[in-house]
Order: sequence, then structure tokens, then C-alpha cells
Amino acid sequence: MSDPTAESDVLARVHLVGIGGAGMSGIARILLARGGKVSGSDAKDSRTVLALRAQGAAIAVGHDGANLDQLPGGPSAVVVSTAIKEDNPELAEARRRGITVLRRAEALAALMAGHRVACVAGTHGKTSTTSMLTVALQHCRMDPSFAIGGDLNESGANAHQGSGGVFVAEADESDGSFLAFSPSVAVVTNVEADHLDHHGTVDAYVAVFDAFLARIEPGGVLVTCADDPGAAALADRAEAAGIRVRRYGRAATGPGSARILDYRPDDGGGLATVEVDGSTAEIRVAVPGEHMADNAVAAVLAGLELGAGLDGLLEGLAAFGGVRRRFEFKGRVGGTRVYDDYAHHPTEVAAQLRAARPVAGDGRLIVVFQPHLYSRTRTFSDEFGVALGLADEVIVLDVYGAREEPQPGVSGALVAGAVRLDEAKVHYEPSFDRVPELVAKIAGSADLVVTMGAGDVTMLGQEIVAALTHRESGQEA
Repeated sequence: MSDPTAESDVLARVHLVGIGGAGMSGIARILLARGGKVSGSDAKDSRTVLALRAQGAAIAVGHDGANLDQLPGGPSAVVVSTAIKEDNPELAEARRRGITVLRRAEALAALMAGHRVACVAGTHGKTSTTSMLTVALQHCRMDPSFAIGGDLNESGANAHQGSGGVFVAEADESDGSFLAFSPSVAVVTNVEADHLDHHGTVDAYVAVFDAFLARIEPGGVLVTCADDPGAAALADRAEAAGIRVRRYGRAATGPGSARILDYRPDDGGGLATVEVDGSTAEIRVAVPGEHMADNAVAAVLAGLELGAGLDGLLEGLAAFGGVRRRFEFKGRVGGTRVYDDYAHHPTEVAAQLRAARPVAGDGRLIVVFQPHLYSRTRTFSDEFGVALGLADEVIVLDVYGAREEPQPGVSGALVAGAVRLDEAKVHYEPSFDRVPELVAKIAGSADLVVTMGAGDVTMLGQEIVAALTHRESGQEA
């Protein structure tokens, strides 16, 4: 899709199947902001669906081929994610009518046309890094367009049609769809085995990042973490292929690198001392954990490449308020605090629990963890056990299967059995409804509770707060 006029025509009237999803809703928002006609469907109403309707989208609940007729004249293109199966009635009807069908990444790539593009990829930290870069550029008055896999706390949105010439996007490697993009600035936060249900082997997963290198525009740059073995090896291969590389992290060296000299927790967040472009700077991040400071440094290097000034980027990062579901505060009852986090890979779980430890202070750290995907649970159950052992008490839910069918012998019990804590401090609770009461029974007045996972465990945060409130009122009575 190299002809901008053709791209404009194809995207004039767009129907999005699963429009309420994080990626699809972002595309819908940008299309609507550009004056396009948008329709869609989703399995159920949601806050996102209601917001898109208010912006002018015609959205049906449920999937039916007739949903393609919500727009006068029907859609010029139908956009689907890789989660949509070929037998979906709307996809089948689009193919029967000969309507152009685009994968989500293809549609997003078309929206990037005419912009200087920065893409953030990696096994972990994509959403946070993309968000930090976006907020920092906004602070520099560059008004980038953006598409992110989570809602910025500042704007409450996951996408925006900006007035500047920069487009910032989270690039998803899980299904290889990020190979649709051609960034001038590519950030790869880390490369560690994941999504083997799609890629099959670790080697195949790593290979898709090598293919991503080939998508960088001539004269472009790769920004990557020197402390991550997979990313460091990718950087070496990029340089061997003639791609300019800027590294960040404690081990970062070479031209254009940003070396982290020190990190310390500070006022619920963190403060990193960084040597970049021959000078020393302090980067303040409002969210805790050295991994978040790493993400912030990546955002600084990417922002510099996009033409922003260092001082403005640092000021923007200091004002960054976080992303929904990334150690998001849900409430406090007495001295008990409740947070929610999206971590769903062992490395992410361990990093977030380490970050939460100083926030917990003298209280205990209690985690409510929901494994995501049967394949990931089977492959990484032992690693999850080690990571969750960083907490003081653990409640493990059953597996959130998402797109997968159940697998014999694979359940949350696998993870619970691998947690390296005293047996009395590990609870396997397959009944979702019993968890709030269990937390209220366990949690002390100074403890910190984190609900964690990529599934519907996020719904438990407010329910736990309610259960704690009920407990407190009962005690007072």
C-alpha cells in the first residue's frame, strides 16, 4: 500500500471486527479524527464501545454479516485482528462481497503514511515505553499521532491523531504483525522467549526480530537495551548489517549510548542518573522499578532521534502519570493498598514484584495472579513459581485461556505448586468470586495487594477494595 491516495480511498469507510479491543479501538479513533466513516462490531458493550459511538462510529453488539451494512454503501475495507477466525460471519461476508480485508497492522501502517514513524517493540515494556515516549514528545509540543496498547492516564486514550509529523506506535511481535511497519526509529526493549504458541520455537521468535530490523528505513536507527542478552545480540547483528544503533542500560557503551549510572527508588517512583551525549542527567519516573527507568531512557533516546530536546523530554517523563493496568492504584482501605498490573510473563512478574517491594514498606506483599494462556502456563509454570516467590503471600487463579482451548493437566494449580514459599502462604483458588473475601481475610493493615495478569483478573481490584471496606466496617461495629 504505497500509494497515499489509494490508501485514503481504501480507508474512507472502514468496518472493524472486534472494534472494542485495545488495538482496533485505536485505529477507529484515528480514522474518526481524520473524518473517516467507521462501523464495527464487538461481542459486548463496553466503555470503549460507548466512547466510540459517541465519536460517531456505528457499532453492533454480536457478529453478523449484516453488520457490514451499517454504513451507507457498505465499507471500503474490513479490518480484522489475527484473533478473528476465518469463519467469522463478518469476515466471510466481506470476502464474499470482494471487500478489501486488512489485518490490524496493515491498517495501522496505512495510517502511518506521510509521517516519521517510531515503533516500540520487545517482549516486555512495549506499552510503557511507547506511552513514555508519547507523553515526553507531547511535553515538547510535538503533538505526535500515536497508537498504544493501553490507555494513557493523562488523556485516558490509547490513540490520537496529532498535528505533528511524527507517529508513535507500539509494535506487536506476538504474531509477527509488526513486520507491516517501516519505522525510522525502532526501539526494542528486550528479546526473551514468549508467544511460542504462534512462533513454535525460540529460534523462530528471535528470527522475527531480525526480520523487523530489515524493516527499518535506510538511515534509521535501532534503540535497544544493552543489559538484555537477547536485545544486545540483536544490536550486534544490526550493526553488522550496517544499521546505526543506540544502546541504553548499565552496560551501554558506544556512540550515542545512554549509560545508567545509578537508580534509586524515590517517592513511590524512581530516579535514574544517566550519562547521555556526553553529559549527565537525572531522569525522574513516577512509576516504581528500575525496569521502568530503563523504559524511560529508551524513550529519551528515541525522542532525541525524533528531534526533541533533552530538557523537554526529561520534564515530560517527570510528569508521566503511568498507563492503565501498569501498577495502577485501585484504592486504599485503612492502611491496605490495592494495585493492578498487567504482568503475565515470569520476567515481568518478577520485575514488578521487585518494584512493588519498596512501595510495600513495612507491610507484606500479597499477589493475586491469574495465568494467561494454557500454552504459556505449561511452558513457564516453574519460572512463574520462582517469580511469585518474591511475594510474601500468593493467590493463584485458574488459567485465563483467551484464544486457546483448555489443555489436559494445565491449570493454575501448576503455578501454585511451583511457588517457592511455605505451603500455608500459597493459595490455589479457582473460584473467581471467592478471591475478594480471601484477600480480606489475609491482608493486614499495612499490606500491599497486587492483582496481576493479562486476563479478567483486573476486575478483582475494586471488588477487593469493597471486601476490605466491608471488613473494616465490620470491625468498627
